[in-house]
Amino acid sequence: MVRENKTQGVALVTGGAKRIGKAICLSLSSSGYKIALHYHKSGAQAKNVAKTIRQRGGTCELFPFDLSDYNQAATLIPNVLKKFSRLNVLVNNASIFEPSTISNTRLTSLDDHFAVNFKAPYILTAAFASKCKKGHIINILDTHITDNQTAHAAYLLSKKALGELTKLSAVELAPRIRVNGIAPGLIFAPERAKPGYLEKLTGRVPLKKNGDVGQITQTIEFLMNNPYVTGQIIFNDGGEHLI
Repeated sequence: MVRENKTQGVALVTGGAKRIGKAICLSLSSSGYKIALHYHKSGAQAKNVAKTIRQRGGTCELFPFDLSDYNQAATLIPNVLKKFSRLNVLVNNASIFEPSTISNTRLTSLDDHFAVNFKAPYILTAAFASKCKKGHIINILDTHITDNQTAHAAYLLSKKALGELTKLSAVELAPRIRVNGIAPGLIFAPERAKPGYLEKLTGRVPLKKNGDVGQITQTIEFLMNNPYVTGQIIFNDGGEHLI
């Protein structure tokens, strides 16, 4: 078991090896949190994040789990608690994002998106409430949860459901556990997007620019440090959800 300074917390970040998850791990570590970094297929990237955190004097343990497997999702938090004596922050960031429409989506695609994007956070939220008793859960959503675009129907439905879980669990788990969400807009292009993807879309954003991961971690810092905020979804999207 990793020894801890009692003044510090421990944060589990799912999908913490790349992109927004990586930035969250590095930011929470710099704020004094020990990091439980979950990953699935991104082993090399996860090891690099852990190496960076350790070189900076922080603590990072790696947890390779397939969150689409309910049994593995259910054992993630118990395994974290075997390494650390406590866990007081859960960031549900892991996600899959594939194109699909309602009329042409295979049922397996719908199942895959809901397994990782909704059911795994549900399972982890329940485990956190049962085993950790108090703390803070942050769910990473998507700016499009307010609209009805259907090019990524299975993905969007799963994120809409996660938005509702954020509010429901905030009520049920209060006052010992706070639950909030962050809905990013144009932060990163999809991994297989063509060059110029972000630039093409920024024109429709009211602030006429895309964001960066620093704005996401700044919002997390705000949520972590404000004990009177729960059940909120903060849109980091330049106003995109308004149109």
